[in-house]
Amino acid sequence: MKILHIANSLQTGGAEKLLIESIPRLNDKEHLNVDLLLLSADDEPFLKVLRSKQSGQIFSLSKKQIYNPFFIFKIRPFLKKYDIVHVHLFPSLYWAGFAKLFSTSKVKMVYTEHNTTNRRREITLFKYLDRFVYSMFDKIITISPDVDKNIKSHLGAKSDDDKFLKIPNGVDISAINEAQPINKADISPLFNNDSTILLQVSSFTAQKDQKTVIKALHNLPKNVIACFAGDGPLKKECEVYAKELGLSDRVVFLGIRTDVVRLLKSVDYVLLSSYFEGLSLASIEGMASGKPFIATNVPGLGDIVEGAGILFPVNNSEILSQIVKELMLDKSLCAKVIESCKARAAEYDITLMINKINTLYSNLI
Repeated sequence: MKILHIANSLQTGGAEKLLIESIPRLNDKEHLNVDLLLLSADDEPFLKVLRSKQSGQIFSLSKKQIYNPFFIFKIRPFLKKYDIVHVHLFPSLYWAGFAKLFSTSKVKMVYTEHNTTNRRREITLFKYLDRFVYSMFDKIITISPDVDKNIKSHLGAKSDDDKFLKIPNGVDISAINEAQPINKADISPLFNNDSTILLQVSSFTAQKDQKTVIKALHNLPKNVIACFAGDGPLKKECEVYAKELGLSDRVVFLGIRTDVVRLLKSVDYVLLSSYFEGLSLASIEGMASGKPFIATNVPGLGDIVEGAGILFPVNNSEILSQIVKELMLDKSLCAKVIESCKARAAEYDITLMINKINTLYSNLI
């Protein structure tokens, strides 16, 4: 089978990381030939990683654009070359959906819904546009119970509609177990052996709310440092915020990293302070890392983390700091959280996800 994945880009993000992990594994299946089409490709670190794996062809439509409607006509010729087209994220969703509408191709279309919500769902016009575009797809993969429930409600679908298929995201648990930590001083000159490091791996967007983590430092000992891996439009704003709070010497911005797994093994606590998620790969990797995982109690995190890691109310820096203090003081609680997190993460091994996607492809054809 010839499979084409379509995505916006390979900039930092959970869906993008999922692609660079899953495409080589799908290509390892003897009956699959998987390629990737990007709306925008400009030598991002994740793109370099995927190219180094030499797994399938990688096509790109531009270097800097993703919101160009003419992509509809650039995508259309690809549809006739593949058996299945598997799409990720908006606006790839729209461009691929309309390309199918204007094509005579009989290609099967799959879309993975990665988020519990988005701003389009708050606008009446997009509600009807979404219903039309999603109708172009033969199967819609939902990555968590919350994602499944919310997208069905948005599209007016029945709860038992067999067009939707739940396949949780997965991570490479063995790679995390085998990863070696980095010396703290080699991560940043601000770190030393006495530093207690809080790490959040996420893009800098309003959804991720890094400011709550920064603000929590006010109520924590001075040797506690917040560390952020990722990039995005709000990074500069967070840097200014740390400076305004007089915390510049306790906040480290690492940018995009391709050694996130090693970073996770090197810090003391892993956090995610999002307002919402789909099924966050960062949360699963955080739980698998062997470090206590702390996250907001929001859709896409609460249902995954509850009973394993520790949850706190969204945008509540005071309770976040209390949780960190408690873990620092109570070593038995810390050890219990670590073991519970590792057990929960094992349920999301990437091998399980790949096998389910492979079955879906076979059933479609």
